[in-house]
Amino acid sequence: MEENKYYEILNKYDLELDDEKVKRQVSTLLKEHLQENKTKAVMQFLLNSVELTTLNTTDNEDSVLRFVEKVNKFDDVYPELGHVATVCVYPNFAKICHDTLENDEIEIACVSGSFPSAQTFMEVKIAETALALKDGATEIDMVIPVGKFLSGDYEGMCDEIGEIKALCGDKKLKTILETGCLKSASNIKKASILAMYAGADYIKTSTGKLEPAATPEAAFVMCQAIKEYNELTGIQIGFKPAGGMKTVEDALTYYTIVKEVLGEKWLTNQYLRLGTSSLANKILSEIEGKEIKFF
Repeated sequence: MEENKYYEILNKYDLELDDEKVKRQVSTLLKEHLQENKTKAVMQFLLNSVELTTLNTTDNEDSVLRFVEKVNKFDDVYPELGHVATVCVYPNFAKICHDTLENDEIEIACVSGSFPSAQTFMEVKIAETALALKDGATEIDMVIPVGKFLSGDYEGMCDEIGEIKALCGDKKLKTILETGCLKSASNIKKASILAMYAGADYIKTSTGKLEPAATPEAAFVMCQAIKEYNELTGIQIGFKPAGGMKTVEDALTYYTIVKEVLGEKWLTNQYLRLGTSSLANKILSEIEGKEIKFF
């Protein structure tokens, strides 16, 4: 009976998507609108939407401290450019970020729940998330249980998201769909809808640990799902492309998709985030008109 609830939810949406048609729609959208967004104002917005990320096996207390110190120093060196939206780290580094980050407007996001595979006991996911929040995380990024979704266990998937969201309370929860594992536009839309109904504040493309990571086609489908969900429920959900963003053109691509599919209401770093560890310097260089390696 409970399982029927999820099919009833999904039946409210058009899930019969044609992957080739989606590709053509994205190609046309970008051809018509990408160039108009190559402005300094958009570049600054992109910089202010970056989630500056360090998720390396080699991270340690000293490296994370240096990472945060660069963010602190940025305010002094480039006061006219604002700041990145978020620093994103593993849960065991939340306290270092909380104790040393000087700008209260910058969020502290932690990947949690056995990132990047999400394969562990629910009790472990809950404990890890609770510890991250206790140590100062203001946002949690969790990977959906992809295996449960692909096997049709929608109740299990949604229960996990709901439990983590209950822990987060008023702190934001981003659910990572790992779209490269979902294979089809229909699956991406289905997972997006279920994640939003289960309590996600943002839906996010990828961990960046698997290929393919974020793609324009996945972003397009996710933004369509966000739009339709908003029209049906009145709830505004954020979007975060992550993984595989290597160039300013990549960032502009996702900006353009959000602008054209979702509209101006989503063009704030409260609703659009860019998950990247390498792009901030390139965007900064574009703004300043010379190569800069600050971060």
